[in-house]
Amino acid sequence: MVETPKIKRIAVLGGGLIGSGWAVFFLWKGYPVHIYDISEEALMATQERTRRDLQYLSGKGVIPTHSVGAVLDRAEYTTSVERAVKDAQFIQEAAPEKYEVKQALLAQVDKHAEGEAIFASSTSGLLITEIARFSEYPGRCLGAHPYNPPHLIPLVEISKGDRTNEETVKRTYDFYKSLGKEPVVLQKEAPGYIANRLSVALYREAVDLVLRGVCTVEDIDRAVCFGPGLRFSLMGPNLIYHLGGGAQGIQGLIKHIGPSVERWWEDMAIWNKWPDGWPEIARDGVNNEMENRPPEQGNTVEQISKWRDDGLVELLKMIKKL
Repeated sequence: MVETPKIKRIAVLGGGLIGSGWAVFFLWKGYPVHIYDISEEALMATQERTRRDLQYLSGKGVIPTHSVGAVLDRAEYTTSVERAVKDAQFIQEAAPEKYEVKQALLAQVDKHAEGEAIFASSTSGLLITEIARFSEYPGRCLGAHPYNPPHLIPLVEISKGDRTNEETVKRTYDFYKSLGKEPVVLQKEAPGYIANRLSVALYREAVDLVLRGVCTVEDIDRAVCFGPGLRFSLMGPNLIYHLGGGAQGIQGLIKHIGPSVERWWEDMAIWNKWPDGWPEIARDGVNNEMENRPPEQGNTVEQISKWRDDGLVELLKMIKKL
């Protein structure tokens, strides 16, 4: 049996919001990281985001202040795919969400990377079977979808293509788990993975309620945030319903409220095309919501993002994930 190489160096392909978040995470965990993007300008933006996020983690006590410089020194930025993947045992791809872009990038990886290097695509919904369709090494390819921001939120959804090796899945799962991530493995491919499908299912009903005049955009966000969202931050829907069922648990709850829920479903949205005009309605509603927020919680995208991250850090500390 051929021994698989230990992961000692990581390549991140694509330095946008997701790619830079991955880079921050791997650097923070002690790995040398080669970060690739298509231009020096893009790399400069990536480098600035990486520095800012690591300094933020330092300010929150997650990384010792005196070690930030050493962490940053583990990063190398390059416009060469060959240079990025050289000697890398794990390749985290975070290129634009288009099959042709990811396929072209994978072709370069096949040419320059070690044959045993894992190729993990951060696609948020594309099928890894299609991404790896023309690859010389499809067995090492899988989907690895993070949640934004990747350096804070633990979830990683692992998806197998029709030619992905089970050993690749196991190595990837174990690697993420060893770094404190919470990986889940899809048993079969599904566009959008798990969490995104659940999220957009909720969002479709949110859109429908607004368009039917039941509530406003801000009402939707307040209802989710101060209701189920609080519970979702601690446990998933099955366990929530199990606790709600008392002595009979989830089975008893479903039997008890089942007929009512079926009547709700009859009244809920089933369309599968975005309604006309919704982007503009959503924009105006979100802008109004941002204006109405307490100043200490932020009124701009930048302020709200920081407030979000502050909250995530405190929550992750509470549940012992940070």
